[in-house]
Parts: sequence; C-alpha cells; structure tokens
Amino acid sequence: MKPAPFDYAAPASIAEACRILEEAGGGAAVLAGGQTLMPLLNLRMSQPFILVDINRIAELRGISEDAGRIRIGAATRQAEALADPLLARRLPVLVEALGHVGHHQTRNRGTLGGSIALGEPAAEMPATAVALGAEIELNAMRGPRRIPAEDFYLGPYMTEATPQELVTAIHYPAWPEGHVTLFREVAQRPGDFALVGLVGALALDGGVVRRAGIAWFGMGPTPIRARRAEAALLGQRLDAIDPEAVATSAIADTAPFDDQHASAEYRRTVGRRIFAKTLAAASGRKEAA
Repeated sequence: MKPAPFDYAAPASIAEACRILEEAGGGAAVLAGGQTLMPLLNLRMSQPFILVDINRIAELRGISEDAGRIRIGAATRQAEALADPLLARRLPVLVEALGHVGHHQTRNRGTLGGSIALGEPAAEMPATAVALGAEIELNAMRGPRRIPAEDFYLGPYMTEATPQELVTAIHYPAWPEGHVTLFREVAQRPGDFALVGLVGALALDGGVVRRAGIAWFGMGPTPIRARRAEAALLGQRLDAIDPEAVATSAIADTAPFDDQHASAEYRRTVGRRIFAKTLAAASGRKEAA
C-alpha cells in the first residue's frame, strides 16, 4: 500500500518544529528515523495531514556530559550511541540494551528519541530510561519541560507528551564508573520485541549496594520499575543476597498479560528465572539453578 496524501515540512530549528506542531493541532506526525512510522504510513494506520521531518535540526543530535548528567539528543541514531565511548564508560547497560534494539540496518536509521517517544512496553530503551532514572525533555510553543521517565509512560504507546510537544533529548544521571549492570531478555528471534526483559544498574560501595535502578519490559502495559527488588537490595552486600528471594520480590511489581506470543504465567515464570540468574551472575556467583 501507499501512504495517504500529506504535506511535508523540514524545519531547521526546534522552535520552527514546535510552531508547526502547534499549528497542526494534533494532525502532524514527526519523522526522525522512520523505522516505525513509515510502515504505519504505508499501511494507512497513521494518516497525518502533515509530516514534520526533524532530521535537519542539529540541536537534536549528539551526546554530551554536563554537571553529572548525560544528554542524548532525540535524533541521535541508535548506531551512533552504540559506538559512543562516553556511553560505553558511563552508561554501559544502555549500550548493552541498544545492541538488542531491532537489527543492524534499523539501528543505522532508528533514533533514541523515536524509541523513547513510541512507548512500546516490550522495547528496551523506555525500560532503560526508567531503570537509570532518566528524564525526558519535551519542547513546545509554551516552552520546555522535563518528565521523569517512570512518569512518562501511561499505557501501550501512550505517554505524557501532547501532540503539540516534541521529544528533544533524554537526560540520564551518570552512574559511577565500575557499577554493576543487569540485562537479560527473552525474545522469539533476535531483533523482536522481548517477551520478557529486565534492565538495571547497581552502584556499590565496599561491596554494599548503595544505589539501585531496575526495570522490566514486556511485563505490563508500560516499562515497570522493580521497586521492591531495589528496596531489597539497598544496603545489602551483593555477594550475600538471595537471588531467588529478590526475584520473587521483583515479580510482585509486574503486571504481565496473555497475548498471542506468551501467557502471563509464562512471563511470570520466565521473568523470575532470568531475574535470579542475572542477579546471581552479577554477584560473581554461579547462576541460580
């Protein structure tokens, strides 16, 4: 199929893009990498009357660190972030998770902001933002605002962003170098959305967990922060924790569902299993049996 007719705009600045979105009154679609949007247009599942191409806006690209936070412009390609030495050093679990997003070809075009803005509950990037305590930067004619990632997602493909707002950057707190990373997912094929996945980071001081950020993906209608598991880990020696007990706490925060790919019970069972195995491996012990 071919897309329905639409007008096209390629603004050169954030301000110009926001003006177009404001004037469109909800009838615009934003084009960055296009890896999700283009199939939707071709299937006529999305029929905007104007397409706003943000690829010419230099302000939306790049990775930088300032005052203990790392900023990734929304139009930064996933492949660029995957190869960035600052991210590899400061946010290694983000880089690890990025390696599971789509395929090599799609990462050359797909953007960080596009994945964050889409709100797919089984995707890696939204959950990583929640786990690491990121903030989503939005801009509109009325001005910019930031929303904590854990408050940004309302449901499948539903976020706090209004049709007049543009996701312009994601701000991550810089975790201390040498922190422990947690990542594992189960998917039907490489590049597919996860049936079950977890992502997180643990900052240690003398072997004791002083900071924890963990989130699930594919385990509910949004990325889900594993608050009970975080609480169970804080103040504990990582090499003394009971991975199975913490995994049971983590599962209690999820809201899995049945669909054509897997049942809720499968997700709970596999989720508990991979959480315990990942935590055991992170503690330097043999993985849980």
